[in-house]
Amino acid sequence: MTRDLSRLIRPKSIAVIGGGVWCASVIEQCRRMGFDGPVWPVHPKRAEMGGLKAYPSLDDLPGVPDAAFIGVNRSATIDTVQGLGAMGAGGAVCFASGFREAQAEMGDGDALQDRLLEAAGDMPIIGPNCYGFINYLDGALLWPDQHGGTRCDRGVALVTQSSNIAINLTMQARGLPLAYVATAGNQAQTGLAEIGRALLEDSRVTALGLHVEGVGDLAAFEALADRARALGKPIVALKVGKSAQARTATVSHTASLAGSDAGARALLRRLGIAQVDSLPKMLETLKLLHLAGPLPSNRIISMSCSGGEASLMADAAVGRDVTFPPLDGVQHAALRAALGPMVALANPLDYHTFIWDDVPAMTEAFTAALSGDVALGCLVVDFPRTDRCSDAAWDCTLAAGAAASRATGRPLAFVATLPENLSEAVARRVTEAGLIPLLGIEEAMIAIEAAAALGGQRAATAPVLLPGDDGLAKVLSEAASKAALAAHGVDVPQARRVEASGLQAAAGAIPLPLVLKGEGFAHKTEAGAVALNLATSDAVMAAAGRMGAPAYLLEEMITGAVAELLIGVVRDPAHGLILTLAAGGVLTEILQDSASLILPVTEDDITEALQSLRIAPMLAGYRGQPGADRAAIVRAVMAVQDYVTENAAQLQEVEINPLICTQTRAVAADALIRTGEKP
Repeated sequence: MTRDLSRLIRPKSIAVIGGGVWCASVIEQCRRMGFDGPVWPVHPKRAEMGGLKAYPSLDDLPGVPDAAFIGVNRSATIDTVQGLGAMGAGGAVCFASGFREAQAEMGDGDALQDRLLEAAGDMPIIGPNCYGFINYLDGALLWPDQHGGTRCDRGVALVTQSSNIAINLTMQARGLPLAYVATAGNQAQTGLAEIGRALLEDSRVTALGLHVEGVGDLAAFEALADRARALGKPIVALKVGKSAQARTATVSHTASLAGSDAGARALLRRLGIAQVDSLPKMLETLKLLHLAGPLPSNRIISMSCSGGEASLMADAAVGRDVTFPPLDGVQHAALRAALGPMVALANPLDYHTFIWDDVPAMTEAFTAALSGDVALGCLVVDFPRTDRCSDAAWDCTLAAGAAASRATGRPLAFVATLPENLSEAVARRVTEAGLIPLLGIEEAMIAIEAAAALGGQRAATAPVLLPGDDGLAKVLSEAASKAALAAHGVDVPQARRVEASGLQAAAGAIPLPLVLKGEGFAHKTEAGAVALNLATSDAVMAAAGRMGAPAYLLEEMITGAVAELLIGVVRDPAHGLILTLAAGGVLTEILQDSASLILPVTEDDITEALQSLRIAPMLAGYRGQPGADRAAIVRAVMAVQDYVTENAAQLQEVEINPLICTQTRAVAADALIRTGEKP
């Protein structure tokens, strides 16, 4: 169910229910921010609150509030929510704690939360156990504490599950205009994704930042991503924490590779949501997106008047999907004319200080640099602190940078090597000049990488394949696992399963050489339960004698391997069904070379993931060696997906390790399937 949050987050009238400092603060914050609608305190015993007339009950209010801040205890919160719903209020923020998030400590949290949801009915509520939100666009605050933001006409929205993180974000001094800051609390009814979607519907919001502790409702996040894509508004997420996984890490290599973090990253990438790993990086990325939008490419040019700064920029791009293309002929000639013969021309460029404070010359040089095939220019500029120094001599960079950006139509970022070297006041001046203030070289590079990735993202994909519920774990034997996968098109070796007593007779039924595997071992190689390249029946029996297994699997020996891969799928209740492609065989845990995707995938997705692996050169044919049959590998992965799709309701995991890749085949040499069947 999608609820209309518009009255709640953009209210024309606000009711503040309860006493104490928290409710008084809501009234004070609305006054300080210039909210121009009525604020109605509700308290049974007070005549006034915060200088405003107080009303004894909801029935005494002069109108129906669009939004209400409920600052009473948890039991009274339920009755208040019911009263607001009955009178047709637009929604409420529930401040009280002690609901489902406190079930372990208080014992009745689940029951109270169920009652709260029943009381709310169709009326939207945010929380409980949250601070609410700040609407800086309209000056409407259902917020019980101080904050550091100011009114704006246009900006980004931030949503977090943590109220304390939200307070910290409002204190940013980076020149980023905040349109909304909202908290989700324990998300009893309205989740983080639903709040984010409602904020994006405001035409004055340019981008959305999410601080995510747990995804929760996969379908809601998909809907958020779809709507953001339709509106052309990018999303940046900081995902923290680890969700519970219904898996046993010791059963398979896949489970150890595809942890919660891998699932979260794969899901966000699939949804077209940029991911960062710190709050400063999220804010700088949002700032770039707010001022320039997604970038058409990852090609940039950097300019500084210091070789040291040029080196820092170059080094910061290492390991990032950001490119400093060489100067083309036009750029080279124009820069030489502007800078003279003493400057070595390159990208990143150290333009020296010969032209400093000569605005026409600086404009000529910056324009020349921006004239190439680049999506963004970076000018490394560190302004001095004004409490001890003067920054007047740096005005030339603003004038020249703005003129060059206008002349070329290219966005230009002012990058400070240290956040302290570009104050909030200077950041505002940079923005007013039509430029982009970015604080910190690493943060700038991550912001550029994210903006370029968002600019190049593909169209919306198919809905996520949702996993089923957990159940009683059942591990299929290798023979049964291979038979199940073969039925969906996976190429498996010719094989025969036999009891120990029938092994000698069976050894002659499959062409030599053979592979012998003993049953009953989770990791056969480590247990010495695999013997390869057995050329005679006597060698088979000798190997069986060493293993001492009750039953065996005899298989044809697959030769001519170019490389070995792992194909795995695990059930992640927080993020979907995670497909892992990795270096296989004995190299799986040594190399930790893997790529994770959320099912379903396309053949192009698989090809791209394979190309991202460090062993990709081996698959292609390394140093004159033959390459693997890439089409056969892709078919194997798609066959595994077919099996998973058909069995998603009870599947826990699938693993093929190794998939032996030859010039003509991709063969599942070992396989494991674990289901979670209902008792």
